[in-house]
Amino acid sequence: MEFLMLGPLEAWHGGDRVQLGDQQQRFVLVVLLLHVNRPVSTDRLTEIVWGGNQERRGLVRGYINKLRIAFRGAGDVAIETTPTGYLLRVDEDRIDTARFARLRAEAEAVRAEDPRRAVELLRVAVDLWRGRFLEDIDVDRVGGTEVMHPDDGYLDAVGDLAELELNAGDHRSARDRLRPVVRADPARQRHAELLMRALIAGGDRVGAVRVFHGTGAALAEEGVEPGPVLRKLVARAERGEPAGSLPSRPGGFTGREAELEVVEAVAATPGERRAVWVSGAPGVGKTGLAVEAAHRLRDRFPDGQLLVRLDGYTPNLSPVTVSDALTRLLVELGVPPEQVPASVNRKFTLYQTELYGTRTLVVLDNAHSPEQVRPLLPEAPGCLAVVTSRRVGEPDTGEQVRLAPLPAEDAFALFRTLVGPSRLRGRSADVTGVVKRCGHLPMPIRLAAAVFRRHDRWPLEHLLRLLEESGPWRADTSDEDGTAAVRVSYLQLDEPQRELFRLFGHLPGPDLDVVGAAALAARDVTGTRAVLDDLHEVCLLEEVAPERYRMLDPLKEFAAAEPPPTSPTERADALLRLLDFYLVGLSGAVGTAYPFDRAHLPAVHRTSRVVPVFGDKHDATTWIAAERDNLVAAIRCAAGRDLPGHVWRLAVLTWRHFQTTSRFEDWVETVELAWEVVSAEPDEDHGRAHVLLRLATAYDRLGRLDDALGLATRALSAWERLDDAPGEASALCSIAISLMQLGRHAEAIERFGAALGKYERCGDRRGQAHALSMLGVLNEERGHLDLALRQHRAAVPVLREVDHVHGLAHALNNLGTVQQRLGLADEALVSHLEAYDLAAGLGDDCLAAYALNYTGNVHRSQGRLAEAAHHHERARVVAADVSNTDLRTRLYLDRAATAQAGGDRVGALRAYRAALDLATGAGNRGHGARAHRGAAQVLHALGQHTDAAGHWDAAEAEFAALGQPEADEVRAEHAALTCGCR
Repeated sequence: MEFLMLGPLEAWHGGDRVQLGDQQQRFVLVVLLLHVNRPVSTDRLTEIVWGGNQERRGLVRGYINKLRIAFRGAGDVAIETTPTGYLLRVDEDRIDTARFARLRAEAEAVRAEDPRRAVELLRVAVDLWRGRFLEDIDVDRVGGTEVMHPDDGYLDAVGDLAELELNAGDHRSARDRLRPVVRADPARQRHAELLMRALIAGGDRVGAVRVFHGTGAALAEEGVEPGPVLRKLVARAERGEPAGSLPSRPGGFTGREAELEVVEAVAATPGERRAVWVSGAPGVGKTGLAVEAAHRLRDRFPDGQLLVRLDGYTPNLSPVTVSDALTRLLVELGVPPEQVPASVNRKFTLYQTELYGTRTLVVLDNAHSPEQVRPLLPEAPGCLAVVTSRRVGEPDTGEQVRLAPLPAEDAFALFRTLVGPSRLRGRSADVTGVVKRCGHLPMPIRLAAAVFRRHDRWPLEHLLRLLEESGPWRADTSDEDGTAAVRVSYLQLDEPQRELFRLFGHLPGPDLDVVGAAALAARDVTGTRAVLDDLHEVCLLEEVAPERYRMLDPLKEFAAAEPPPTSPTERADALLRLLDFYLVGLSGAVGTAYPFDRAHLPAVHRTSRVVPVFGDKHDATTWIAAERDNLVAAIRCAAGRDLPGHVWRLAVLTWRHFQTTSRFEDWVETVELAWEVVSAEPDEDHGRAHVLLRLATAYDRLGRLDDALGLATRALSAWERLDDAPGEASALCSIAISLMQLGRHAEAIERFGAALGKYERCGDRRGQAHALSMLGVLNEERGHLDLALRQHRAAVPVLREVDHVHGLAHALNNLGTVQQRLGLADEALVSHLEAYDLAAGLGDDCLAAYALNYTGNVHRSQGRLAEAAHHHERARVVAADVSNTDLRTRLYLDRAATAQAGGDRVGALRAYRAALDLATGAGNRGHGARAHRGAAQVLHALGQHTDAAGHWDAAEAEFAALGQPEADEVRAEHAALTCGCR
């Protein structure tokens, strides 16, 4: 006998449906089923079925007898009479609810070790459902609060099954299973998330966006916002491909099955901070194993596969700092560079937030130490890290995998795969000798195979003889077998190839493009390209991007140890040529990318025989971004080689890029190093003036306002001694910005005015617009709206003319806020909409969110509250992953004002309090004063006068301290009250 309750109540025996009688009889059966194998008294049955009507008590026995008759033909079920009532005796697995629970439990038990079996079990469990639990029975009547409804269990099972199907790459089954669940209840975020993942995996990004909006609307009705996972998924659906920086799989990968199984086992095990630490000697194949494992696990981690090189043991390079590694990871995850936070702690928080709710695999290659790696390990339970290092990890850095040389048979197979079987027939002994001479290490085997492939006339014994004749490399290593292949490869090169190979061993940065290599080797670009191609062909270089090359660390050690055959100054001469190339190239790139800065760029004192060519701003900014790490390394290299002119010029030229991409650590490190160098050089007056100015700007962005003011004041003196008007104007602006943030508005206006005059005299249009815009901001704060309007209107066309797009977008937003306050709503909308279009074109979510938020403010000022709320919500969504306290505070303030205008006092108070918390934490007194004022108004309206009183006082005090006109408004508004707010 089978009893079915997952849907309408049914019983089946021998393929036939059992008639269960009228509704009262079915009620009695349900009570017995819900208490299966436990006695139920007659009084309890009467109470449940007839509400305790004792006149009906005598009916119980009759219905029991009828059920016994219905079950007469089944030998596996019985209703027994006990001293305390009636008991339905049946194997619980004959009841679908019990079977469902058992299957779920079994699936959970094997989920980690055997996900395929878990899928099979859950599919059987989910298929048991034919509708809602006892959908034709009044469950509340027959069970009451004692009944544990399994409907939530069904939804959990569907979610678990869909997640396992997605992990297995079966996105269609997951999609079809989830659609009816989400359609029935779109507010279930977990199922909406899974359905969006399935749709994205199937290429239906539009469908995924629709699911997000449907769920968002359902959640909004409950007063809940979509969670971070949903927001990330819709961003991915709108953006397209998931994050990825994984290189291609190593060709001919062979062996390591046991090690790969360890990685796959960790990937399949639930938990947080999942990681595998792969260690081993140089050339043993650590990176190859990590990359191969990552490719094999692509389906399990569909939200992204990232690789960041940590340069732990790279010659001539310092290990990547935790801060820089976090920046690289955040940019790979899609965070715009200018929105990456400044501090390591905030970067770490944003990094973990970006990973939360995703299934992302991160390869941390060439780690120096556990201390470097720990902050980079994903904490999200759906993510995995694979770390490679020459040193062994520690227990808290993941499962340890130590790579030894390949087993002889795997080394043999790798060489055979790389060369092809046709040239190796009957040469097993020689192949064995070749791979043994390579130390059974993958990297030397690949080099030997590359040389052999290139020389198609060589017999295998010739290669073996060359390997046996080659001595060890000159680096500090005793691995003579593993390096013999490197030496053979090196000896097969011609002199131009050998020279460039040696010079790569001394690179200050991680990689080099074709034009830079031509400068390094003092050759033409065409000939250098051919040499690089030859070195790449024999696996002595890796092409990490089109026409950009990197040398593996063991090869770099070998190359650096090789002495030049003729010129002892080969290295020094080449490095000077490379530093000249970076200096001249960077000067051209900055002038092209930021033409409005040309008047402030330092004169370049060197030349280069080859220089990069930039067709437009995009080419220039792309080059700077690609060379960023090389430029920082070049500054350090120049400092170490006593080249102060290179140091300070490179540092000053990179400041605009570091500022716009928020790379504060690199910015501060390079300008502080430049100051250390240039302050000791008596003949570098221009260098000291430039560096002081840029160091002041960096400290200002870091919040070190007093330090920034002091440095900017010293910079002004330096520029005055040089009688350099553009430099004086820039220093005055730097002083004014610090004064403004310190609350010294009158002094700031005086300095900006002086800067404006100097900019006008030297014809610097960009500088004039900048000073005018900042004066407009200050005058708006002080209530001088007509003057602020004139200043913003004067700044905007100039910024448009000089094509300073970021500055133009900011100025348009500033103009729009003044226009709105003056009642020029239509003009304000035009300004903010253009600002939004410019920000969207730049990919600047922060600037776009400001524009959308201000657009909402304009609509609110015109009474269009629905439009205002719509734009505030769009701003919130766009800014969801932007780490900017000022923006977040403004969003809360303006959403609160809109809610307040619409009568949603509770929502307004919640937003004002959130804004106040943020403003207090950031020390922003202006935002705090506005939040106090809004909270006071709402609390007064709610009748909570005692709580409101403190906010009235705080708002008045803060506005008065800032010298803003709102102080009088708050004072008058508060004085007019006759309630407990006083």
